[in-house]
Amino acid sequence: MNWCRYRFHTRWDLPAAPGDVYAALERVQDYPLWWPQVREVASADGRSGVARFRSFLPYDLVVGAREGRRDPGAGVLEIRMTGDLDGWARWTVGAAPAGTCAVYDQEVEVRRPLMRRFAVPGRPFFVLNHTLMMRAGRRGLTGRLVARDRSIAGPPATAAGSGGRRFEGRASGPVLFSAFPGD
Repeated sequence: MNWCRYRFHTRWDLPAAPGDVYAALERVQDYPLWWPQVREVASADGRSGVARFRSFLPYDLVVGAREGRRDPGAGVLEIRMTGDLDGWARWTVGAAPAGTCAVYDQEVEVRRPLMRRFAVPGRPFFVLNHTLMMRAGRRGLTGRLVARDRSIAGPPATAAGSGGRRFEGRASGPVLFSAFPGD
């Protein structure tokens, strides 16, 4: 087994239309606005660029990314990566009962020397680091999509007889959690 290779599969159930989710994921330059671990993204030419991210562990990863596939009809966004990670990552976006299912698949080999040196004892921590980053990304994107929907819909209505106070209802229905590892 190559201890420096990683394969991740994460599923995000999001409360928005697939087109809205695809559009948000397509705007990589906006990731630092809603995904705390994506520290910066610099586009070189609209099809490639450099990203720097840092999760729980105290190190930054820097990758060069080049667009591999962009297919809105199929809901696919794919990149090839080089740098601290060498491999590929792909978002596949589709309709789900409560909005959208966004699946993130990634296969990479770690190139960063320190991570290679600690490949065996550090592996559980590296996987946890990725898991925490993906959870924060899901929360951030959900918040961005919900805030966007609220701004489009306008302010909540006031309840009759409430003296102008806002009526703050509670959400009802099931809360969806992913059962996939890494999420």
